[in-house]
Amino acid sequence: MTPPAGTGDTKRERREAAREKARATREAEARRRRRNRWALQGGLVVGVLAIAAIVVLVVTRSIAPAGPGPLNMASDGIVLSGDGTSVSATTTDAVPADGTPTASAAGTAEKPSIVVYLDYMCPYCGDFDTTNAEQLATWTSQGLVDLEIHPLGFLDSASQGSKYSTRSANALACVANYQPDVALDVNTALFAQQPEENTRGLTDEQLVTLVEGAGVTDDQVAGCITGGDFDDWVASATERALNDPLPNSDLEKVTGTPTVLVNGQQYQGSLTDASVFAQFVAEVAGGQATGDTSTGEAPESTPSPSATP
Repeated sequence: MTPPAGTGDTKRERREAAREKARATREAEARRRRRNRWALQGGLVVGVLAIAAIVVLVVTRSIAPAGPGPLNMASDGIVLSGDGTSVSATTTDAVPADGTPTASAAGTAEKPSIVVYLDYMCPYCGDFDTTNAEQLATWTSQGLVDLEIHPLGFLDSASQGSKYSTRSANALACVANYQPDVALDVNTALFAQQPEENTRGLTDEQLVTLVEGAGVTDDQVAGCITGGDFDDWVASATERALNDPLPNSDLEKVTGTPTVLVNGQQYQGSLTDASVFAQFVAEVAGGQATGDTSTGEAPESTPSPSATP
């Protein structure tokens, strides 16, 4: 039987078309696989780079040095003295990032050095300052003593997460950096408006208002306070105070606040009787600094200072 005309050609064409289609399919699949392979490799590279960037960021932050400290606090404290009528700060360079503080000169019998390590959230520090602020200001302005203030930030846990201790210490550091001669007035104002323990304390904006009310006129102080410019330094200075020997004394570290040293000797008397502290200063200085203010009374007992957390 003779096949119909054209039937063989049609089958051949269909076979060739099928082969062409299969070839095209194979090539398309090959191209798809190549694209997927490159995409996968590219994705891996991007992923690796992204992970590397994150690791670099984390490592950089973890090893990044703390910022430099404020001017005029090379010892981690601000040293205030007087000329007979007014109080001024000893000017110093800033402690470099990850640098070592420079201890202030030791006090003498003629001019004792009173060094106070304090926390603006600490109620016992408030007691000491409220009791002694007037005579400390008088002795300092008259040039009878050098007063050195070390603000610490170790009671952050007592301010409901607001880190008031650090923020208030930063506020004093900002003042020391830009307008140091009013630091004593700011210190007094911080205790005059001291918040209760376990409250959030003053806001940054309220701290700005406080320091301006105490005499700060430099506009840079406000931005320094709200920006927390010296927060890292406060942390470093606090760590040093809580772990390292205190200069010009036999104390191995700060174990509570206030820690008050007169020519390196720790005051452990009453925090609420100015005459007892005056007697201690006179005894340490041999009666040459403030006049013989001895009352003949023994120092009163005092509550335990705030302990480190």
